[in-house]
Amino acid sequence: MAESTEVDYTLNNPDTLTKYKTAAQISQKVLEAVTGKSQALVIAAVEGIKILELCQKGDELLEEEIAKVYKGKKITKVLTTQWFLYPSGVAHPTTVSPSSFVTPYTPLVSDTEEAETTIKAGEVIKIQLGAQIDGFGTIVSDTIIVAGKESADGVVEGREADLVHATHYANELLLRLLLPPGLLASGTDEEKAKAAAEKPPTQSKISSLIEKVAKTFDCNVVENTTSWLFERNEIEGKKKIILSPSGGVKGDGSPEVGEVWGVELGLSLGSGKVKTLPQRPTLHRRTTTTYILKRPSSRQTLSEIVKKFGTFPFSLRQLEDEKAGKVGVVECVRGGVVRQYEPAGESDNAPVSRLLTTIAITKNGLTRLAAPPAPDLSKFKTDKKIEDEEILKILEKPLARSTGSKGKKNKKKKKTTKKASGEEEEESDAE
Repeated sequence: MAESTEVDYTLNNPDTLTKYKTAAQISQKVLEAVTGKSQALVIAAVEGIKILELCQKGDELLEEEIAKVYKGKKITKVLTTQWFLYPSGVAHPTTVSPSSFVTPYTPLVSDTEEAETTIKAGEVIKIQLGAQIDGFGTIVSDTIIVAGKESADGVVEGREADLVHATHYANELLLRLLLPPGLLASGTDEEKAKAAAEKPPTQSKISSLIEKVAKTFDCNVVENTTSWLFERNEIEGKKKIILSPSGGVKGDGSPEVGEVWGVELGLSLGSGKVKTLPQRPTLHRRTTTTYILKRPSSRQTLSEIVKKFGTFPFSLRQLEDEKAGKVGVVECVRGGVVRQYEPAGESDNAPVSRLLTTIAITKNGLTRLAAPPAPDLSKFKTDKKIEDEEILKILEKPLARSTGSKGKKNKKKKKTTKKASGEEEEESDAE
């Protein structure tokens, strides 16, 4: 009888987590370079730089780092004698969203006016990108305030500072609310069983608690902010959690051990309501819909999309011929084989933030695979603080247990860090 060659792509397979972590290292490295938080700066988000230029350089860095993965190494295919290299690529192109933009934004070279858009001093911008290895994608987004609004001592004050604090704490709260009940419980077997029997918080409860944090800093949650279950070749899985839902949309499901999620948090200094922007949709993604395209240009565009990007998001500027791609993608969208992401912004034109963290949930807790670096909150002055006891109690909880299996060397890396809310957390590999 022939042996099965079916591959286990869940986190039960150690190779899966390794691929996620490899992709995450690339995503993290490039994000820090683009945001200017890396020591090895090539290009960074500073006043006067063109958004297009920043996006292009971010994509170049992504491709350079991805090309290094497993380069020249032969990896045995399961139960065969064939050799192959893990297919890898960009899981999300570099996007740079101006202050009031809610969705990822990436202008085209051929759209002359938008191609000249530059970053302004004091602007709240969101940078998002991602890499994938063998279909296991990690996407990360960070929000930064472009230098120019800080005081002489380098401290940012005012509403932008409120937004930074609100975004940080709301994100930390959201991550803790996604931990399966009882996963990190301690005590007797009976106490652990009781904790594990608890139901996870409802999506309504999650949304309510996040809104409380936002209101503390006079902010609002951006409507329909969505976190998704990630799977192989899929960044919009069967489960999703929606904050501040509107228009009849609703989430479905809760995170479980063995899953990877893309956790998104978006806040606004305005109402949090969203409007469609007049900019051209430039971010697209192939769907699973089958449709016979009539135009040769459309078929050629789709063929390139399938070959280069699979089912991951891409920008039209990443196509070999951007102008031809703009024409060819029209029928692809109309036929439903390609989805376009409509540009959206804050209805009051107020600044918004967005963080996106790719997490893995294992038996030892939650691991941030690719995450925006924590801000130095001492550089953002606000007179507001969280006083809600329920929220403070949740923020004090760790995200993962310390495995204690890597000796004294790693213990030095696991220093307890105190944050401005009094929160304490021990980081762990949680494998």
